Amino acid sequence: MSLMLKIDKKVNGFLLDVSWEIGNEMAVLFGYSGAGKSLTLQMIAGLMEPNRGIIRLNGEVFYDSSGSINLSPQERSIGYVFQDLALFPHMTVKGNILYGAKGMDKNIRMQKCAELINAFGLKGLEDMLPSEISGGQKQRVAFARALIRRPKMLLLDEPFSALDAPLRIEMRNFLKDIRAEFNIPVVLVTHDLIEAQTLADKLIIYSGGKIAQIGTFDEITGNPTTDEVKRLVHT
Repeated sequence: MSLMLKIDKKVNGFLLDVSWEIGNEMAVLFGYSGAGKSLTLQMIAGLMEPNRGIIRLNGEVFYDSSGSINLSPQERSIGYVFQDLALFPHMTVKGNILYGAKGMDKNIRMQKCAELINAFGLKGLEDMLPSEISGGQKQRVAFARALIRRPKMLLLDEPFSALDAPLRIEMRNFLKDIRAEFNIPVVLVTHDLIEAQTLADKLIIYSGGKIAQIGTFDEITGNPTTDEVKRLVHT
């Protein structure tokens, strides 16, 4: 399993021009706000189109400007958890999870939903609304919705940023369990250095729309290549 991308995109005067590749691992995109991390996730998912480049997952081309290929988000089979989780407030826990499996056979949808509710510790909460459950439970609902189709990879845009410290630790461990269970590449955007240290198989440092450095956490902290990278990883 691997993800390869080489893309550029100009948005309101900001130019994103990045190229990187990961295997079946957890990659953390790290850097200051406005560096292009979330923008990259949107283009991987097909929510925004690059101006030019290529995006390929497990040998399948999702986007290629030279070949006029641009698969829809539905065709890419990618799970996505947004920073605000984007749960539907009028839908129950069960309804939110099932929403991620629209179009699937009803019996299969219900079976997969029940499996995730059990696996993610949501038993007994099926008929509750997002406003009636805790922050950690909302996180688990969002992950269940993103994973119900067994996607080929998972994109996470600062999903734990609103949580307090003890819950963040719990959710980091939860994410490690997900990686082990689903065995798919994960790309996580975070501004939390401890999160990057504890979760990243590969750390990808963004700076002003470009890649400043790529490596393991220890490699980068041991040999930062720019002053900005040094400030980021030694805060």
